[in-house]
Amino acid sequence: MSKKDKVFSVKIRRDYCKGCGLCVEFCKQGVLETSPNLNSMGYYYADPVKPENCIGCMVCTLVCPDLAVEVYSE
Repeated sequence: MSKKDKVFSVKIRRDYCKGCGLCVEFCKQGVLETSPNLNSMGYYYADPVKPENCIGCMVCTLVCPDLAVEVYSE
């Protein structure tokens, strides 16, 4: 099975996210957006609004300074 055939899921650890927006900015597939809701720390966290678009490139996990983004292969 090639990487193109795999299904990926994106998990945001909301309470770790400080809302810097790096993952949103660097996601070329448009999977992530900034949520209109606040986390327990008072930040607008990243939210996977189009998880079906995820190609598993892992760029979001690499740019996140708070280790708040996780990508899994299903």
